[in-house]
Amino acid sequence: MEENRESFLEYINEKTVLFIQNTEVLGQQLNKLFDKATEAFGKLSSDIKHSKPEELFLNEKQFLHKALDFSIVELYSKPLFKIDKKFEFHIQPQPSFNKQFDLLLNNLSDNHANNITNYLFCSNDNQASRFHDIFEDIDSEQHETTRKQYKTLVFPLFQGFIDEELQIACYTDHQIFERYHKFSIKNGYSKKQTITLKELTSLSVGDYVTHIDHGIGKFGGLQKIDVEGKKQEAIKLVYADNDIVYVSIHSLHKISKYNGKDGVPPKIYKLGSNAWKALKQKTKARVKHIAFNLIQLYAKRRLEKGYACAPDSYLQKELESSFIYEDTPDQITATHDVKMDMESDRPMDRLVCGDVGFGKTEVAIRAAFKAVDNSKQVAVLVPTTILAYQHFRTFSERLKDLPVTVGYLNRFRTAKQKKETLEQLEEGKLDILIGTHQLVNKNVKFKDLGLLIIDEEQKFGVNVKDKLKTISETVDTLTLTATPIPRTLQFSLMAARDLSVITTPPPNRYPIETQVISFSEEVIRDAISYEIERGGQVFFINNRIENIKEVAGMIQRLVPSAKVGIGHGQMDGKKLEELMLSFMEGEFDVLVATTIIESGLDVPNANTIFINNANNFGLSDLHQMRGRVGRSNKKAFCYFITPPHSMMSSEAQKRINALEQFSELGSGFNIAMKDLEIRGAGDLLGGEQSGFINEIGFDTYQKIMNEAIEELKENEFADLYPQDNDVETKDYVKDIQIDTDFEILFPDEYINNITERLNLYNELSTIKDEATLQQYEQKLIDRFGTLPKPALALLNSVRLKWKATALGLEKIVIKQGKMIGYFISDQQSNFYQSSRFIKIVQFVQQNGNICKMKEKQTKNGLRLLLTFENVKTINNALEFFNGIV
Repeated sequence: MEENRESFLEYINEKTVLFIQNTEVLGQQLNKLFDKATEAFGKLSSDIKHSKPEELFLNEKQFLHKALDFSIVELYSKPLFKIDKKFEFHIQPQPSFNKQFDLLLNNLSDNHANNITNYLFCSNDNQASRFHDIFEDIDSEQHETTRKQYKTLVFPLFQGFIDEELQIACYTDHQIFERYHKFSIKNGYSKKQTITLKELTSLSVGDYVTHIDHGIGKFGGLQKIDVEGKKQEAIKLVYADNDIVYVSIHSLHKISKYNGKDGVPPKIYKLGSNAWKALKQKTKARVKHIAFNLIQLYAKRRLEKGYACAPDSYLQKELESSFIYEDTPDQITATHDVKMDMESDRPMDRLVCGDVGFGKTEVAIRAAFKAVDNSKQVAVLVPTTILAYQHFRTFSERLKDLPVTVGYLNRFRTAKQKKETLEQLEEGKLDILIGTHQLVNKNVKFKDLGLLIIDEEQKFGVNVKDKLKTISETVDTLTLTATPIPRTLQFSLMAARDLSVITTPPPNRYPIETQVISFSEEVIRDAISYEIERGGQVFFINNRIENIKEVAGMIQRLVPSAKVGIGHGQMDGKKLEELMLSFMEGEFDVLVATTIIESGLDVPNANTIFINNANNFGLSDLHQMRGRVGRSNKKAFCYFITPPHSMMSSEAQKRINALEQFSELGSGFNIAMKDLEIRGAGDLLGGEQSGFINEIGFDTYQKIMNEAIEELKENEFADLYPQDNDVETKDYVKDIQIDTDFEILFPDEYINNITERLNLYNELSTIKDEATLQQYEQKLIDRFGTLPKPALALLNSVRLKWKATALGLEKIVIKQGKMIGYFISDQQSNFYQSSRFIKIVQFVQQNGNICKMKEKQTKNGLRLLLTFENVKTINNALEFFNGIV
């Protein structure tokens, strides 16, 4: 007797039901597991009494017997039990379209004609809008009609289906685009977990700090101070001759931890002396000179005319949708930035900076396809032979369903292969060429080069870079680097180069567990056995070719069942390529190799790495090598094998400690701060910079550099940055000072841990907008409970600073019920010609009873002041400012 779904629902509502799917398979599984339990029971020692398997588990017979106590629903076409009722559902699985969107479109139209409502279930809003764009590209004339034939829902569904009774067709985006369904990891790594430098910048008493106005002193901790009878918190700094400065928590941005050369104590300055001022000015002049050259180069490029690509075609959208992982927010931004640059007629010069394994290559593939889609050729320049081959495989794999030809050049290719490749290139039959520095040779001729992608630019020599400059004057250039540029430096470099930063780890990545060990055969044996047991592979880095065979022999002896391969740069090219390929395809378990694998080798199945004599490598090399593992959703392990601590140089000890400390995702930025503090900034601006950085500390150097670049933008290069010099929108106030007798702080009874309070003050000083401030407030309430009045006043004082900055006030004093605002000290400033200032004057004229404006002679010259009477709380002050704005 066949019945419909309504009677089925009544049936299951009336009874306690046991649902069974495919009873046959279930029975076999139960018997198999029961036998396993019986076998395990037989091996247990009889000294302890154990429960028997039949007391703990069921086999098939017992399960079927017990099932009869319930009403049973079998979800299977061949039932095992006696049939009482049969319910037929007219449901089919989602058809397969093989990513052919015209087939999908026809199917949607047919469904619509048969009165079936179409639903497309998408995992996010981007996917939903992609469907609209792709359908519009396929059939722009009928687009409006097509839009009415389906509905998109942002609601991830496991699998699609067509239900003929309900007349609905539910299709999922991941089946249409053939993407994986994403896992979710339940650990503390949230989606948008950008990387903080908290560990590096957190201060302890006695640390050296730099105050931008007073120079280098020692940090003396958080102190309560008395301001006209009210408690406030301030930071104590100790200078030469035990002079003390208390810095308000509102001026935290002026203090930074001193990061110079490790182990060399800096010079502590005397308060009030001119030495610090002179050093600051000298540094600024030097930085200005370098920045001037950088910006000039950039300005020249901006004036060049390049090729403007057309907007995305539907093939581009199809390529992006077929990416098997979900794009991270930073990847989306970087892709968008690159595409915008390519669509403008200015040659692109963009640097994409992101940690190892964060998806820079995918951004490059999308850019390369966009260029090919616009009938241009693409050159991809990589530092190592192996990486050229790896990229060739990655690009070919991602673009295999699209009309693109990819080739590569490296020292392993035969003369005949090279000749063929170069001929195809010159005739325009080859779209993308990937290669090492051979690409800049005279005999490499492109028919129509449109995009140059440079991977790991810092690894190329000066002459390669010079040749590149001549190629890339009018060609779009995209540079990828995993050597991170410290966060604050990026903004200043914005003036000289377009920059995209990827700091979000892909979903489902675990941090790599890092251990420092001395050479121990037991640890090596156990770690390799564990990795092979879970189906993974192992890298063993040994950078001496002389004894590499001995190491491989030792591993074979320790783990006889493992298949071991050896790879190094002196091998025949063809052999090395075949070896890498077979390792990528999982044909052997352990690869013993030199650092030839350092950059870019991508084997998601390899999740354990040993680095022998790790003390002999530089920090970024170690970080790069560690980045070869942990590239999938498995937990990865990294072992640094080092001699005993006492036998390593102090530099090596520091490097290894830094890596052990910063093993979390994206910690490349922290490592860069530790390592490139001195070196990296030197690389960016020329080696002679290091001296200044050591004298004044890295963060302060960046602040001075920022100031220098701002000044250049306002004066020498004003016409190049019109958006930064618009009278109405320009930020005239760079730094605001608040002086008050209100209690604005986190009271001890609210947050009693001093370090935590300091960290929270620090975090508060970096907040720039209302939404982040509200999140911060919510976080405080979640952690510590309802905010007391002084804490609320503290948050409102941040809002007050924002308002005052917008009104052109450089300093606010709120004492004894009176608030005085000091306008910009530069009388010639364009601020006084802006509509903002005119509004303030009008407000004062209309509200003479609550505020006054007057000029006053101060020690710094004539100042214009804005005075409000009767200000009893920070909230009052905010209301007055809101009245003007």
